[in-house]
Amino acid sequence: MQWLAELSVRRPVFGSVIVLSLVVVGAFSYFRLGVDLSPKADFPSVSVTTRQTGAAPEEIEIDITDKIERAVNTISGIDGLRSVSTEGVSQVFIQFKLEKDIDVAQQEVQAKVNQILPDLPRDIDQPVIDKVDPDSAPVLYVAVSANRPIREISEFADKTVRRELEGLSGVGDVRIVGGRPRQINIQLDPSPLRAYNLTAAEVARAVEKQNLQLPGGSIAQGPRELTVRMKGRVPAVRDFEDIVVAAKGGVHIRLREVAVVEDGTEEVETAANVDGKSAVVLAIRRQSGTNTVAVVNALRARLTEMHPRLPAGYTLEVIRDYSEHIKAAVARVQEHLLVGAGLAALVVLAFLRNWRSTVIAAIAIPASIISTFALMWAMGFTLNILTLVALTLAVGIVIDDAIVVLENIYRKMEEEGLGPFEATIEGTREIGLAVLATTLSLVVVFLPVAFMGGIVGQFMYSFGLTMAFSILVSLLVAFTLTPMMASRWLSIDRHAKHTSKDSPWFGPLERGYDRHLGWSMRHRWVIVLACVISLVSTVPLFKLAGKDFLPKNDESQFAVSMRAPEGTTVEQTELIASRVAGRSRRSPA
Repeated sequence: MQWLAELSVRRPVFGSVIVLSLVVVGAFSYFRLGVDLSPKADFPSVSVTTRQTGAAPEEIEIDITDKIERAVNTISGIDGLRSVSTEGVSQVFIQFKLEKDIDVAQQEVQAKVNQILPDLPRDIDQPVIDKVDPDSAPVLYVAVSANRPIREISEFADKTVRRELEGLSGVGDVRIVGGRPRQINIQLDPSPLRAYNLTAAEVARAVEKQNLQLPGGSIAQGPRELTVRMKGRVPAVRDFEDIVVAAKGGVHIRLREVAVVEDGTEEVETAANVDGKSAVVLAIRRQSGTNTVAVVNALRARLTEMHPRLPAGYTLEVIRDYSEHIKAAVARVQEHLLVGAGLAALVVLAFLRNWRSTVIAAIAIPASIISTFALMWAMGFTLNILTLVALTLAVGIVIDDAIVVLENIYRKMEEEGLGPFEATIEGTREIGLAVLATTLSLVVVFLPVAFMGGIVGQFMYSFGLTMAFSILVSLLVAFTLTPMMASRWLSIDRHAKHTSKDSPWFGPLERGYDRHLGWSMRHRWVIVLACVISLVSTVPLFKLAGKDFLPKNDESQFAVSMRAPEGTTVEQTELIASRVAGRSRRSPA
């Protein structure tokens, strides 16, 4: 690398352009980076959901869940298998090993389920096979409220708000919680049914056959071709009452004679309350692989645009935003990154006592960090906790090469009386191999972290590459920009009575180091024994230390989950939840 340093000194534009090009690309890449809490991690897992309306959990378990489990259990690469059987719903979750391709796994599960379809009950819905995505949790909850009936609020939330938000880029799914959409309810009267000798199934088939719309093909009309539709839907609610459900003895029995038709709402399945008032909540999920903060920002911007267009009395309120914690956590790490860079520069100034030397050495920090953003963007990384921690740790490393090179150049000028040009070439040539070996040893330490296996490897991949690349860029800066700036800008006061080693910082440290080094050389066996004891003690200390996959994290929020006894109605569950929420609001913060 000495030849590169000498070339940069003799051709300053060459050395400047190399580093400047990396910095420019990195600066543009920074504004394209997404922001997230952690790196993207894929866990190959597939779910099989099957519905059978009205079936008891025991029937679901025997007739559906057990059969699906036996079928998919023969697939290779399964790491775990679990199932949940509830009233009317069977869910089977298949966890595969990390090296299993999730798309291949989904296809294999689909093939196995298709094979056993003839053995499953005939009245089930088609099994739904999905890839389990850890990113599928909602990122934003929006409450729609108004002083209107819950049916009107549900219609507005479904037909207007949901459609506005679903069209945004990155939004995957918008689910409505607590909605009561419109539904035509037909309440059968048992007495007339018995009198006319009718069953509920016969009435249901009659209504279904006389309330449908079918394609009728096409009709050629000269040079034109017309599409035909057979419109058989009932145009109004009151017209349902005129539907003929049966003919007995030549007499038509109409629906009004055996049932009451009501323009009502769907059966209550979910409920939502905001500050004790009924509301409709939209749970918004992002698309897999998209950036949480970018999606939430786009959603909030769209909600702001919608506010002036809302009907009188309607309000849209964000009640939970999962991006706030992400932005706060990332902002704290970014703050530590800037503070660390500033403190590293101050340490250099304190020891060298030369502001030009400080600027030359400290410029390696932004040059290396900003250039690393180019790699992060090219590799699809985001600004998350691990990549920012990697950059924060790199701040103390990327400046090392520049300090070593600069200090040796300064020493040549101060002690040997060489000019800046000669001192730069000689000083860089003297310690070039040592700097190269030190930097490559650091790269060898951090780069293998990126290729670890398992779940840890998926998290540490971006960390290892970010660290390794920033260190390599610092090596390039130390052999291009640092020598070039030192040869043109570095100067010393040859008439000064004191050197840099006489500073109040360096002198005491050097004398203390000399004393400790002398004592260590005179008591070598003590040092060796202390090193052996330290090495051996790592085993019991490792066993005593607590172990966890992720450190404890306080997001300054909490959630309360409750489970009511089996058979509890939605209304009763809502009442219990409202009481708990009321007590939570009255509790001190």
